[in-house]
Amino acid sequence: MSSSAQLISGVIANQNLRIVAGTIHGSVNFGSSENLNNVLNSLPTAEDAPFNTYQRQHNPACLPDTRRCIFWLNGLAGTGKSTIARTVARKRFDKQHLGASFFFSRDGEDVNHAGKFITSIAWQLANNIPSLQQHICDAIIERRDIASQSLRDQWQQLILRPLLKLGENGGQSSYILIVDALDEGDGDNNIRYGIRQVPNANLQDFVLHSISPSTVDHDISIFFVHHLKLIREEHCLDICWPSEDNIRHLIQLTDGLLIWAATACRFIYEGKRFATRRLNTILRSSGSAPRAPEKHLDEIYTTVLKQSVAPEYTDEEKEEAFCMLREILGNYFDIKKKAVDQTLNDLHSVLDVPKDQKKDQKQPLRLHHPSFRDYLLSNDRCKNQDLWVDEKQAHQLLADSCIRLMSTSLKQDICCVDAPGMAVANVKRSRVEQCSPPEVQYACLYWIQHL
Repeated sequence: MSSSAQLISGVIANQNLRIVAGTIHGSVNFGSSENLNNVLNSLPTAEDAPFNTYQRQHNPACLPDTRRCIFWLNGLAGTGKSTIARTVARKRFDKQHLGASFFFSRDGEDVNHAGKFITSIAWQLANNIPSLQQHICDAIIERRDIASQSLRDQWQQLILRPLLKLGENGGQSSYILIVDALDEGDGDNNIRYGIRQVPNANLQDFVLHSISPSTVDHDISIFFVHHLKLIREEHCLDICWPSEDNIRHLIQLTDGLLIWAATACRFIYEGKRFATRRLNTILRSSGSAPRAPEKHLDEIYTTVLKQSVAPEYTDEEKEEAFCMLREILGNYFDIKKKAVDQTLNDLHSVLDVPKDQKKDQKQPLRLHHPSFRDYLLSNDRCKNQDLWVDEKQAHQLLADSCIRLMSTSLKQDICCVDAPGMAVANVKRSRVEQCSPPEVQYACLYWIQHL
C-alpha cells in the first residue's frame, strides 16, 4: 500500500489492529455529562488536528461537479488528495457521520508527530458519537496514565475496546474516520495503516495521477474557470479575460497537478492590476515540451520566486534581495520583522502570510503546500543558486539562533509561579504565552531538531 495514500478508512497503530471506520452499533446509559467532560478533558489533544479548525478554515475543498467517484486514493504530491479529504470530511460532518479526523502537517506543533494522534481521535469520537462517550471515559478512568503509554496500548484501550463494546449493543449508525498526510508526521515507525474488506467487496483503487486525463482536465478546467472569474471580477478585467486558449494552455501546463493550478491562480491574483502580465509570464515561462509533472511544479515555483524580486533592481540589489529571501525561507531568526514583511509581500501564492500583520503577529508563516519545501531544499530541482536553500546550513543557523535566544531569554521561574519543580503541563497556557514569546517557545521545543 503506497505511503502517499492520504484518504483512508482505517488506521492501525503498530500492528495487528483493525479498522475503526465502518458500521458500529450501540446505546448506553450516561453518567453526569459534566463528569464525562472532565474525564475527556484530561486527554492531551492536538487542537489543529480536525479538518475544520480555525487554522484550516481557508484551505480549499472540491468545487461542485469535481472528484465525484473516488473509493481509494493515492497520488503524487500536489494532485489534490488533501483537498478531497477535507471535502469528504465536511460532507460527513454536515450529515453527523464523521467520527473523527486528523490532518498531519509538517508545520504544526502538535500535528507533525503521532504523540497526540490516538488521544485526539478518542476525544473526537467521544464527542461526535454520544453512545461511545461512556465507554471511552471508562477506559480513561481505568488507566489514568493512558496518554503516556505506547500508541499500541492507547489504540487498544481508547479506540478498539470501546468500539467493540459498542458493537455488542443494538442500534446501528455509520461513521467515518479520516486521517490525512501520514507521511508528514515525524518518523515512520509509530503508525501503520491499512484497509480491511470483506471478500469480493466491490472496491475500486484509483491512483490519482493515473486516472483518465479527461477527468483530471475537466476538474482542473472548473477550478481555473471559477478562480479566474473571481480575479476578473475583483480586478475589473475584460469580460473575455482570459481567453479559452489561455485556459486550455494552463490546463495543459498543470499536467494533472492541482497544486500547480492553485499556485498559478494565487500568483495571478496577487498581481492585482498586473494580473494579465502575470498570466502571460506563466504562459511564456513554461515550455510546451513533455516533461514530468514535478518539473512543471518546479517551473512555477521558480517563476513566483523570481517575480518577487523587481526586474528593475540593479545586479547588486538583486543579489541582496535574493540573499534576504534565502535567509527568510531557511532561517526566521535574527531578521527584522519589517524586512520579512517587505521580502514576502509578493510571495502569498506559495506562503500563507497573515494578512493583518498587527492582529496576527503571533500567527506563523506557513507553506501552502509541502512540495514547496521539497523544491527549495533540493539542489537538483531548484537549479537557480540564488533561490536554493542549503538544508544543512539552514539547520545550523537555526540551531545557533535557538541556543542564543534561549541563553538571553530564559531565567529561573520564568512564569513567576513561585513553585520550584512545577511541571510545565500544570502551568496555565495563558501564563506561558504571557511570559514567553512564541520565538522563545519555538527555540525551547525544537532547538535539538536543528542539530
